[in-house]
Amino acid sequence: MQIQPKPGTLYVVGTPIGNLEDITFRAVRILQAVDLIAAEDTRHTGKLLHHFQIQTPQISCHEHNQQQRIPELLDRLLQGKAIALVTDAGMPGISDPGYELVSACASAGVPVVPVPGPTAAIAALSASGLPTDRFAFEGFLPAKGQDRHRRLEALQTESRTVILYEAPHRLRQTLQDLGSVLGAGRQIVLARELTKFHEEFWRGTIAGCQAHYTTREPQGEFTLLLAGAPVSAPVLSEEAIKAELQNLLRQGMSRSEAARQLSEQTSLKRRQIYQLALTVEEGAPADPDKPV
Repeated sequence: MQIQPKPGTLYVVGTPIGNLEDITFRAVRILQAVDLIAAEDTRHTGKLLHHFQIQTPQISCHEHNQQQRIPELLDRLLQGKAIALVTDAGMPGISDPGYELVSACASAGVPVVPVPGPTAAIAALSASGLPTDRFAFEGFLPAKGQDRHRRLEALQTESRTVILYEAPHRLRQTLQDLGSVLGAGRQIVLARELTKFHEEFWRGTIAGCQAHYTTREPQGEFTLLLAGAPVSAPVLSEEAIKAELQNLLRQGMSRSEAARQLSEQTSLKRRQIYQLALTVEEGAPADPDKPV
């Protein structure tokens, strides 16, 4: 196991999203041993470093100065310096600054090593009670305009659990928009102040959540988890079903077997399809475009 940081390597270090006990032993060791820490906010990170008695020098690297800072950091890395990249909370690059520096390092052949840590999206998903096998992380929605509307429309048919981030002052508007586009009955989980003293999970429908925050002032940072859209079975006309039945019968299936297979692929009951199968002959396929 590598004890000391490798020269000329960028370490992407996850830091606590609230509870300081969530930092890993490895993260503390790397932050102590690198030559420099590139931080989103040196004042904020300074409190974390002071708590763990880490004296490594810092340099700011955030969305407003990264275009000027990245060449400087890249030059230091190419000179053999080991640098740790951190943000105010969680994993850098996940709805936080970091992607551009990592991309620049990858393009320049500079090794990039992740030091995993807490992420609000995964922490919330694990305790949400919604399906976790497949999910889509959307981060923050566009603040307004057509970009926001298009993003919401794209989520209408998303069958995976959807994870969003939202600030408290925009929560009510986001809930209203979600209800308008996705439907007020969609299941939603709100995770608030994760790992902190006032951590809270709210579970219900979008409509219920809107009512909940009608009389309560949203406070803290929110992670929103939306149940995926139900997968709809295809809707076929009667003639289209007959045509498919004829194709299956000509392949050697019995009427019962054909009815069972089509019932699994459509929203119709097996008995209903079997009744149609009794009217179908095994001759030329029916015309699915013929009016009923």
